[in-house]
Amino acid sequence: MMTVREVCPNLSLPFPPWTGLHGQRQQMANSSSITHFLLLPFPGTRQLQLLHFCLFLAIYLAALLGNSLIITTIAWDHHLHTPMYFFLLNLALLDLGAISTTVPKSMANSLWDTRDISYAGCAVQVFFVFFLLTAEVSLLTTMSYDRYVAICRPLHYETLLGSRVCAHLAAAAWACGFLYALLHTANTFSLPLCKGNAVNQFFCEIPQILKLSCSTSYLRELWLIVASVCLVFVCFVLIVVSYVQIFRAVLRIPSQQGRHKAFATCLPHLAVVSLLLSTGFFAYLKPSSISSPSLDLVVSVLYSVVPPAVNPLIYSLRNQDLKAALSKLINGCFQKQ
Repeated sequence: MMTVREVCPNLSLPFPPWTGLHGQRQQMANSSSITHFLLLPFPGTRQLQLLHFCLFLAIYLAALLGNSLIITTIAWDHHLHTPMYFFLLNLALLDLGAISTTVPKSMANSLWDTRDISYAGCAVQVFFVFFLLTAEVSLLTTMSYDRYVAICRPLHYETLLGSRVCAHLAAAAWACGFLYALLHTANTFSLPLCKGNAVNQFFCEIPQILKLSCSTSYLRELWLIVASVCLVFVCFVLIVVSYVQIFRAVLRIPSQQGRHKAFATCLPHLAVVSLLLSTGFFAYLKPSSISSPSLDLVVSVLYSVVPPAVNPLIYSLRNQDLKAALSKLINGCFQKQ
């Protein structure tokens, strides 16, 4: 009796097309054939593309300048070598990394009128976006604890937030972001993708990549995202509790100048947290029924581009010590010339 292989020597399918094994094999073939992704194009004429390039270039340069000035000022002025400014320096480093991960590629695509990003480049973007934003949320939680100790327990400030403790807290924030990014990136790019390679976003974002998956395995990553959002929500609750205690303590300060100084150091931090978490929650938890390319674009810009650009402005406008140190640094540079 002759076998199927002997009767059909050119048969290429090891399983009949009606079996689930053939479907899984075809999905994996489609996924492995993807060598690049197509990012969201900015529709319109060539002039509008160049306008987008100029707008993103202005935002990027503002973020680079502002965060670099904060890093340089804090590192240069020894009066700012305190826990609050140490955490602010780390925040500026994270902001520089976050905006440098997404904006330059989008500007290059607009300038050269292309949408391509390599498979490896997309994976790198996903990793660093998740790494830096997760670390930033962890660091903002640490900064709220710093403000709580400084205002509510000032006599124990040096004990609770010594230099070694601050270094450990900052390292924990960076390590948390790294581990979460590694987990999500590895899980996302292990999924079979068979719904094309068009990512409806100006950078590689996990929710948009999950839309390309044709396997129920994407639910695994979806549950990881839900778990991550729950942890971020815990951070948000800790921040809110810290600020409730802070505002109660501030309102008991008899001096109006003292209350003003306390609010001046806390309100910028609260503004940054509110902007980042509200837009981030909406981007990852919004129902698909209200999702649209234009809405997704606006939300992603609000949580990935705006905070790194406005954080230096928010923290420097109401911080007299930082403004004085920055003015001293700039005057010193001009005097040397």
